[in-house]
Amino acid sequence: VQLQACGGGSVQAGGSLRLSCAFSGGAFSSYALGWFRQAPGKKREFVATISWSGGRIYYADSVKGRFTISRDNAKNTVFLQMNSLQPEDTAVYYCARSAGWGSAKSSDYDYWGQGTLVTVSS
Repeated sequence: VQLQACGGGSVQAGGSLRLSCAFSGGAFSSYALGWFRQAPGKKREFVATISWSGGRIYYADSVKGRFTISRDNAKNTVFLQMNSLQPEDTAVYYCARSAGWGSAKSSDYDYWGQGTLVTVSS
């Protein structure tokens, strides 16, 4: 199983980015997926998760209303649309496959992508 995240970059506060994560080597549509992030000097934190069908979605309070997670099972890809970005959103963003139903706990995820850097300037 491999996950390849891309779409990161540098934007000004208030801007938008769309992250993508391509999944290969497994049954993509059978698994919940999640996005996490890690800012410099901080622990990795949960951002969002989406169930295999897309019918159950959860967000961290810090991104609720600004970020949208979605998936395209035909293209084996999960997305994270990030709007109204703020400097505190600066981090390396990781996509991951859940070994269970999808949760906010990183320990529930068994495969991780390499991360893509998002930098938001004020």
